[in-house]
Amino acid sequence: MAKNQTVYFPEPHKADILVSDIPVPGDDDLLIKTYRTLISTGTEMTAYSADYEPGSVWDKNFSCPFYPGYNNVGVVIDAGKNIDRSWIGKRVATTKPHAAYVTVTLGGEDGQASGGNGCTIVPDGVSDDDAVFFTIPQIVMNGIRTSQTKWGECAVVFGLGLLGQFAVRFLQQCGAFPIIGVDTAQHRLDLLPKEKGIVPCNPKEENVLDVVKKHNSGRMADVVIELTGNADLLASQVQLLRQRGRVVILSSPKKPVLFDFHDYCCWPSVSIIGAHNFSHPDFPQDNNPWTKERHVEMFFDLVKLGKLDLAPLVSRKLDFKDAAIAYEALERNRGNEMGIIFDWSQA
Repeated sequence: MAKNQTVYFPEPHKADILVSDIPVPGDDDLLIKTYRTLISTGTEMTAYSADYEPGSVWDKNFSCPFYPGYNNVGVVIDAGKNIDRSWIGKRVATTKPHAAYVTVTLGGEDGQASGGNGCTIVPDGVSDDDAVFFTIPQIVMNGIRTSQTKWGECAVVFGLGLLGQFAVRFLQQCGAFPIIGVDTAQHRLDLLPKEKGIVPCNPKEENVLDVVKKHNSGRMADVVIELTGNADLLASQVQLLRQRGRVVILSSPKKPVLFDFHDYCCWPSVSIIGAHNFSHPDFPQDNNPWTKERHVEMFFDLVKLGKLDLAPLVSRKLDFKDAAIAYEALERNRGNEMGIIFDWSQA
């Protein structure tokens, strides 16, 4: 009899596979057979390494045993009695963990609504390997919209992991230029699009402010996107901004930081903006129709149109049983890794 298999962290610095029964869908549920999942290196590695302050939100929600993952693509194989049977056979992207079988509860009286439940149909023309990235661009799209970046503004992206790579690409599509991508890992800098207006910067080798002024006609930056998760960088980041510039905290810093609000915020009148993925509206609104689902749909459209090449952003594709290897490699040197996909075809 087939069993479900789930990646989990029984204790810090350890990943294993938990074997259990395949879940039974409730009346309002879909049962999904997973094809691919993607590691979210920031969130998952914070939980894996227990790298957070005691008593923090991280400590309350991410302590072990922990079941990681929120990038799951699979096919609907069964549905509850209240769900339209047309769902069966559809490929869907869900925010479910690294597991061979998962269930999703649908909303809406007709069992068709996808809004708010983290379940979006994957259209033809988008491969499983591309679709599984979906929450990463969703997070970044929300952050870029929150930044209110305008055509011709200079943007600086700190941290060029997966989120940072998408941030640079979306800022370019918004008309920002120049865009300065900042990271200490040469591997990540090399992954930036080789296009005019996109400038790699290694802060170990160059002064970031000098690079900004060199490529922005002597002017300061208009917006900074923070994606390192290093709270200690905030003071130096805001000093790159012109008066009334914006810094968007799109990462999840894990500790308190001492910050001089008078000198670095009030006096230059800069805005410090939080942009967590949870700030998406639950339903379309007149002043913000961009729900999580709409951003995912936009991502799929960009992939189908050939506007995004995701192949360079895949570091490795592994059988799910090699999860321990993947997390160990990430803990050793996250800068050498990018997208790590788990293949569940043999589950």
